[in-house]
Amino acid sequence: METHEYLNGDITVIWQPQKCIHSGVCVKLLPKVYNPKARPWIKAENATASELKNQIDQCPSGALSYQFNTEK
Repeated sequence: METHEYLNGDITVIWQPQKCIHSGVCVKLLPKVYNPKARPWIKAENATASELKNQIDQCPSGALSYQFNTEK
């Protein structure tokens, strides 16, 4: 399955376009991050890791997920 990753230092936003049902929850909750007209349409650096996590937890389709980045 195709995935796209967007980094924000502490967290990586993972988007799976095939799962997206275009509910718009992401755009409504964090318009400074999600702009469907822009490329790339996700600018993870425009929000904190906590803001991104809280928004992604509300994604109804599971198209958006995240992983915390840990130093190796």
